[in-house]
Amino acid sequence: MTTTDSFPQQYARTQRLTLGEPRNITVSPDGRRVIFLRSRAGNDAVNCLWSFDLDTSQESLIADPLMLFADSEDRSTAERDRRERLREGASGITSYAHDDDVRRIVFILGGRIHVVDMTTGLIIQYRSIDGAFDPRLNPQGTAIAFVQGRSLKVVAVSDDFTQATSLSDPHVIVDPDVLGEAETVSWGLADFIAAEEMGRQRGHWWNPDGTQLAVCRVDESPVSKWYIANPAHPEREPVTVRYPAAGTANAEVTLSVFAADGSQRRDLEWDTKYPYLAAVTWVGDHELLLTLQTRDQKRTVIGLIDTTSGVFKEKLVFESSSWIDLFAGSPQRLSTGDIIHIAHSDGLARLMANDRPLSPPDLNVRSIISTKSDVVTFTANVLDNPEMQSVWQWKPSEDAPTSLTPLEGIHSASVGGTTQVIRRSSLTQVRASVTVSNGSQASEIRNFSETPLVQPQVQLRRLGPRRIPAAVILPCNYDSSQPLPVLMDPYGGPHAQRVVDSYTAHCTSQWFADQGFAVIVVDGRGTPGLGTDWEHAVYGDLADVVLQDQVDALVALADDGAPLDLSRVGIRGWSFGGYLAALAVLRRPDVFHAAIAGAPVTDWRLYDTHYTERYLGHPDDDDASYRATSLIADASRLTRPLLLIHGLADDNVVAAHTLQFSSALLAAGKPHEVLPLSGVSHMTPQAIVAENLLLHQLNFLQRSLGLTT
Repeated sequence: MTTTDSFPQQYARTQRLTLGEPRNITVSPDGRRVIFLRSRAGNDAVNCLWSFDLDTSQESLIADPLMLFADSEDRSTAERDRRERLREGASGITSYAHDDDVRRIVFILGGRIHVVDMTTGLIIQYRSIDGAFDPRLNPQGTAIAFVQGRSLKVVAVSDDFTQATSLSDPHVIVDPDVLGEAETVSWGLADFIAAEEMGRQRGHWWNPDGTQLAVCRVDESPVSKWYIANPAHPEREPVTVRYPAAGTANAEVTLSVFAADGSQRRDLEWDTKYPYLAAVTWVGDHELLLTLQTRDQKRTVIGLIDTTSGVFKEKLVFESSSWIDLFAGSPQRLSTGDIIHIAHSDGLARLMANDRPLSPPDLNVRSIISTKSDVVTFTANVLDNPEMQSVWQWKPSEDAPTSLTPLEGIHSASVGGTTQVIRRSSLTQVRASVTVSNGSQASEIRNFSETPLVQPQVQLRRLGPRRIPAAVILPCNYDSSQPLPVLMDPYGGPHAQRVVDSYTAHCTSQWFADQGFAVIVVDGRGTPGLGTDWEHAVYGDLADVVLQDQVDALVALADDGAPLDLSRVGIRGWSFGGYLAALAVLRRPDVFHAAIAGAPVTDWRLYDTHYTERYLGHPDDDDASYRATSLIADASRLTRPLLLIHGLADDNVVAAHTLQFSSALLAAGKPHEVLPLSGVSHMTPQAIVAENLLLHQLNFLQRSLGLTT
């Protein structure tokens, strides 16, 4: 941090204050070793691999990309796509895999496979293998499966790490070229929908004894071709992507099981009414636990498939008049045969063993962390406090789960043996803490993230008759009764929360507040944490419901005496928040006087199948909900200043959303501003872009709300 730093500069170069924080944490089964990634400083984007030893309470640097002399930016197309799906902006080692004992670690650097032996600290680099992606060690740590191009291959890991010459050449498990398959077919990769919307980032899995691999086959030939050009470089050809827009065809995804030497193959089958393969888990050497969904997501099945006979048995079936949610880490199977999963029951998400609830009726479960030794570790929030998240454990010997962390704050965990690593953030912590505990022993893993140059002063509120969650942020040292112009700063849509018990989550809002705004962050209906009815209230309507909650929260806060100048109300947002911001000035210009819409969805027909059809249905069945939620159809209604921002390289919310909307506004004679970001995707990792983007937004708000002289 320099003496001339401003918050926008700091926020940009620290990648939103995330650099230097421990991440991707794994605990060995014996609980003696913790593996994690972390860069050396809060302004260093290069992640290294580290180890924390419980016996000595010492951290050790295991693998440093700079010392390995690898070009960490030399990435395969699949690796670049993976990072975009995960919104990954860091470099160096950004992911890794391990064997069952966490004795060996594998990662990609510079397009090459690297393996670390944790007992010796020695590293092997497979120099002869270029363009490798998603390497996975078998449970025994003796072989690595990886994707190269469109093929899945396996390479042995030498028992003698001192003899690099003993490395064997990889052998092919399956190659679409050898099979005479089209160039649209790949093996071992997750398709776009699985990675972007279902949380499944991988496409191949070792069985427990390391003799078989379950492998996804993805055929993108049915998916429409879209072309993403870079207008700043007309000499370059457009990038061709296969994008499954709402109402159009998805990729065809199937699953096969191969012998680890590639000698045998069995294609697995299930009812074709379940085209979505949401989760795959080995629960035995010859048995897979699968989660499947219908296209409309109103029916989901969890079942077991025998990889020897190919017989699929439905174990749990869920049906809904709206949709069935997917949850991280769910399902798993215990040694007793019980299937542990998360399902909506009695109005909220509950931890279940088969059909039996394990969590109490006031606990909203978010994810399953682990089921090791039949002890289920999971995250949840008390239903009346969606802004908080704690870590819980359920044991077969106990009637009810117990909390491992305080209810206040945002907690996550990694576990192994009797060791727990707890990450905690809260409004009272400048940076997150990462605590390693084992019985009475507790130590901290250092967090090098920078201290923010703003000091969030956040009031968490519940507003109006619906008790809408909100965060209210006023300028530091504000003690005047003079009303403040208002900036609404929402995301406001499914899957994401902005109103959280976290210091760094509100730093940008505080910076805007310190420029003279009362900033209000509202999590209305559709956001997670408040139960089934709250989340599913947006079914069939992604516009009116979410917008009404923004308005109602604002009015309720003003009625409660907050110092708000309701004649000067701006709203800003990105992605769904960008859609909501534009929607606000189109449909409620009586409330909102200026909007900044970053990467907005402007016509839901242009967004992907799994997300869009979950809420609005298939447009061929009934397109009324699409027409009712379209910004483009409302272009003629614009009467307020509107700034549209869009990355031209965005392959998630493609730039066509903003460009088509802008054309419709121009055709309707509606002045507006467009800021195109050349070479920028759905995230804005470039430091100079991120910094100036905040400054440009501030300038627009000041101009549009009459705050400049």
